[in-house]
Amino acid sequence: MTKKTTTNKPLAKKATRSWWRSLWSLIWKLTLVGLAVVTFYAIYLDQIIAQKFEGQKWHLPAQMFSRSMALYPGAAVNHPQLMAELKLLGYRKVANPRQVGEFSASSTRIELWRRPFLHPEGNQAEQRVMISFDSEGVSSVKRMSDKRELAVFHLEPVLLDRIIAGDGEDRLFVPAPQMPQSIIDALILVEDRSFYDHHGVNPLAIARAALVNISAGRTVQGGSTLTQQLAKNFFLSSERSIVRKVREALMALIIDFRYSKDEILEAYLNEVYMGQDKARGVHGMGLASQFYFGRPVGELTVSQQAFLVAVIKGPSYYNPWRYPERAQERRDLVLRLLMENDKLTVAQYKAAAESPLGLRSSQKSVHQKLPAFFAVVKQELRERYGDSLLQQSGVKVYTTLDPMAQEAAEKAVSSTMASLDKRAKNIQVGMVVTDKYTGGIAAMVGDKVPGYEGFNRAVEIRRPIGSLIKPFVYASALNQSDKFSLATPIDDKPITLKNEQGKTWSPKNFDKKFSGQVPLLTAIKDSMNVPTVNVGLAVGVDNVVSTLQKSGWDESVSPYPSMLLGAVNGSPLMVAQVYQTLADEGRYRKLTSITAVLDSQNQALDVSRAPSSQAIAPATDYLVQYAMNHVVRSGTAKRLGAAFPGVRLAGKTGTSNDSRDSWFAGFDERNVAAIWVGQDDNSKTGLYGSSGAMAVYQAFLQQRPPLSLRMVPVNGVINGYFDRTTGVAKQANCDNIISLPALETSYRPAENCGEPLSWWQKLVGG
Repeated sequence: MTKKTTTNKPLAKKATRSWWRSLWSLIWKLTLVGLAVVTFYAIYLDQIIAQKFEGQKWHLPAQMFSRSMALYPGAAVNHPQLMAELKLLGYRKVANPRQVGEFSASSTRIELWRRPFLHPEGNQAEQRVMISFDSEGVSSVKRMSDKRELAVFHLEPVLLDRIIAGDGEDRLFVPAPQMPQSIIDALILVEDRSFYDHHGVNPLAIARAALVNISAGRTVQGGSTLTQQLAKNFFLSSERSIVRKVREALMALIIDFRYSKDEILEAYLNEVYMGQDKARGVHGMGLASQFYFGRPVGELTVSQQAFLVAVIKGPSYYNPWRYPERAQERRDLVLRLLMENDKLTVAQYKAAAESPLGLRSSQKSVHQKLPAFFAVVKQELRERYGDSLLQQSGVKVYTTLDPMAQEAAEKAVSSTMASLDKRAKNIQVGMVVTDKYTGGIAAMVGDKVPGYEGFNRAVEIRRPIGSLIKPFVYASALNQSDKFSLATPIDDKPITLKNEQGKTWSPKNFDKKFSGQVPLLTAIKDSMNVPTVNVGLAVGVDNVVSTLQKSGWDESVSPYPSMLLGAVNGSPLMVAQVYQTLADEGRYRKLTSITAVLDSQNQALDVSRAPSSQAIAPATDYLVQYAMNHVVRSGTAKRLGAAFPGVRLAGKTGTSNDSRDSWFAGFDERNVAAIWVGQDDNSKTGLYGSSGAMAVYQAFLQQRPPLSLRMVPVNGVINGYFDRTTGVAKQANCDNIISLPALETSYRPAENCGEPLSWWQKLVGG
């Protein structure tokens, strides 16, 4: 038995060694297979990472900007308007500007340190200037560095909104060199102190976090590096699993191997989730700065920068509007870490910790609700560039919107409609404001609730425009200067017209009275119907239609006599177009809502622009403006003139039959406005042009103090003298005369005041 056992030992050892060799061979082969799998998987992940990092990291929402305010000698911008613009842009008023984003002001001057920004014509560097004002607006803009006067100086536009993609992510990209150093310092101290030392994964941090979590019995500390967090945010879900963590670590190693620490930091700072703005996820420090503070990230205080880093841990938990104490406590922790690591002095720490959070008002949205205007912008973009433009990443659309005009229009609509609704229930409104100088749409309201997204009455309604057509009737007449002047007597007697079907039409004045004869100027300012029909018939209805269409009316007009009193259907936008022509010395330019579009590389996209044309001779147009000024001074809009004494305004009231539609169109030196007030069902309102739409315009000017029309006579206009009764041109020394502007080409004053020459005058003359 003993001998047998001894004989089997070598066999057992040999079997054991064979088993271990087989196991080792299997392990070695499995290891090779595993390495091959990991290698191929790493290559696969590397391709995914490279495609993301070296291509388009994010779909950057299309950005819509307001107009860029231009300041130059003679610009129609007054001191209060510029102050309001700077406040809107988030500039800080100080005693002496010491850095970008600050300004100081006296009663006639503003010293401004402008931010750098991207303008459609190229990058604009930061600049410190002195802007001076006089009674007409801007008198000079001088560069502080060398006192050189600038021809034109632009303020940065207001970012109105971003058109986000379907993923709901919103961000403003900020390059790493433009990110404040305090944010980077705080981020590394709070989130990943060994960021510059590890290779994407920090095993010690993971082990330390595991021990802390095991000891606490729950997850209280994370061991992920910034690179791991970036990998998760970019490529993975928030699922808690070993597989996801392994994949995250592997991707972090690849990212760290392929890219520099600065590239990783830039990606993280623009990717990190910072909060929720309703349906939009706020990503990146750039947008978070605007979301929480309403200012560019480069202008934040150290305290505010610390808060942005603090909120990363839990944007909902540290929501500063809902939990201000919790948010401030977390911010102070970040400030203390900066101080303890010599990034702040003790004095700087105390000052920052004692400062309030400095949040923007939660009532003020970072997105402008401009449904009427944005609808027009999108339609114009489709017409110019097609449907896909706004889906492209990084597109920048520069619009014509004037934020101050829009705010004034919205306030005017809201306040006036609340008052008018007591007189006429369920009334609605449409309003368009244009920039007289640029021909751009400065403001638009399509509903009595300005932010309501629905039927856009500023564009889509078609209602009879009533007496708003009369300036074009008289422009057609005054253009025939051999027959008409502002003093020409016009018949105001009962008339009856018969059409081809034998139907008759007997127009009447508003007061149902007749004056026999009235000067043409009186017929305009008092909006008299019968004289207007007589003038229109004298010059020809077709000529009036032609004047209207040359001025920009883009829909057909039936050439019947009734159109002379406004039997023409239009919208506030259509009215604004033709009144823009009246305000712009008779020059027609198609209204636009867009000034420029830049692609993701900041290159301007080409677009053809419609040429301008002279619809009404400048001299004739001046006479029409003069008459419209008298409408405000002493005519149907005199209540408006009384509200703004000493300010020259031009305007025209309009009312359709049975007071169904109330209209007003007018302008000052800066803006043209067209307003409709009425019922959606076309029922009677009991409102006239002066009591409905003009009330909205008056409220608009109260919000946005008007600039007086300069009314400088153009070439071809002289000061004439006319007999008050006959309208005959006279000499300045004659009796019973009135002084009125006249066209030089046709002004032929009668000699000797129209009286026969005496014998001695004949003798002297002979």
